[in-house]
Amino acid sequence: MATPADVLQDSDRRRAGGSTGQVTLTLKIRRFNPEVSQDSWWDEFTVQADPLDRLVEVLHQVKWYQDGTLSFRRSCAHGICGSDAMLINGRNALACKVLVDDVGSKVTIEPIRGLPVLKDLIVDMDPFLDGYKSVLPFLINDSGEPEKERLQSAEERARFDDTTKCILCAACTTSCPIFWGDEGYVGPAAIVNAHRFIFDSRDEAGRERLKILSEKTGVFRCRTTFNCTEACPRGIQVTKAIQEVKRSILFDRF
Repeated sequence: MATPADVLQDSDRRRAGGSTGQVTLTLKIRRFNPEVSQDSWWDEFTVQADPLDRLVEVLHQVKWYQDGTLSFRRSCAHGICGSDAMLINGRNALACKVLVDDVGSKVTIEPIRGLPVLKDLIVDMDPFLDGYKSVLPFLINDSGEPEKERLQSAEERARFDDTTKCILCAACTTSCPIFWGDEGYVGPAAIVNAHRFIFDSRDEAGRERLKILSEKTGVFRCRTTFNCTEACPRGIQVTKAIQEVKRSILFDRF
């Protein structure tokens, strides 16, 4: 679902004359199909599109009318499922959130980096999800069920509010140069999801997660390049979350 900011932005563009008709857009797409070649290659497609069309809609045009073999993931098309993360003009983004008007007359699209490419823009997400699962990304509380809800103050909830917004699109992790070169590094998204529970007052496994993240594959692999924060389509302050986990390991709870 489009956010209120998206709706207002689109409205502003229309009032300003941003949608004045069809434009010609050339897509340069990195292709890979192991049944055709063991090497990737570049392919180009030209389409007519409305400036307010989103790139995922343009990719649909290519697949439906020009080359049915083009492969990419997409689902909700509204920035919630995170399945259409791609490298768009050199930056990680969701194809459903980038407008034709944002990219001009030509756009380069590649699969996100650091994960094995299965076909065209589809990557193997298992290494990314292995890192996510390793940090115990679920509430752990062995104190028994309470008589009512597990109460929490507004301040306690605010402590981890930002990191609850992660949609596991992998845009942050696959923008990280450390992740590209170190398959063992859990990556920014895993740390964000650990942060969400480490600082949840209802959870009792924070020390266990901090121990996991203090290992050589954990947070201290981060070199604070801020790529992850820049790439996050949800606006999560990923680098800040990583720094808070580092600080907690060093000074607070572990």
